[in-house]
Amino acid sequence: MAKKNNNIFYDQEADVLAMSLKKGAEEEFVEIAPNVNVELNKKGDVIGIEILEASKTLKPFLRGLSLQSASS
Repeated sequence: MAKKNNNIFYDQEADVLAMSLKKGAEEEFVEIAPNVNVELNKKGDVIGIEILEASKTLKPFLRGLSLQSASS
């Protein structure tokens, strides 16, 4: 089941987290890190960010947040 929150969309089945930053059609994307793509329009402006295998890709980051909040 997909969940949507204004400009953030998570597709649990595909495990993809997408963030829309600006309206427009995606012309191309650039992989800035493994499983992290920046979507660009015709002008080369960033219009979105897509994280593939989101639960796996974000796990180290989320674990760090848990440790920080526990020690605060």
